[in-house]
Amino acid sequence: VQLQASGGGLVQAGNSLRLSCTGSGRLFGDYNIGWFRQFLGKEREFVASISFNGRRTYYEDSVEGRFTISRDNTQNLVLLTMNSLEPEDTANYSCAATLTTGWNPDPQTYFFWGQGTQVTVSS
Repeated sequence: VQLQASGGGLVQAGNSLRLSCTGSGRLFGDYNIGWFRQFLGKEREFVASISFNGRRTYYEDSVEGRFTISRDNTQNLVLLTMNSLEPEDTANYSCAATLTTGWNPDPQTYFFWGQGTQVTVSS
């Protein structure tokens, strides 16, 4: 499976963006998918994840209620809809796959990392 994140850009605070994580390969639907972000000069941190069948979702506290993760396995697609964006959300966002189930914020348990997409939120 290969993953590619897209959809980033420059937006004003309070606005929305929708990021896409597109996968190639017929096993995409077997994997739980996570979104991570990396602030400049910082370690990668967990944002949200979704189970392989889309029935369970998990969010980091600071994005809970503002971000929504969803997936469509028929299109090998995972979306991260980001509302009420804040300047503190400015980061490079990437997606990755894992076979670990449940709450799983550890990036070391993820693989098939795709190239990230930059999100910049201006105040």
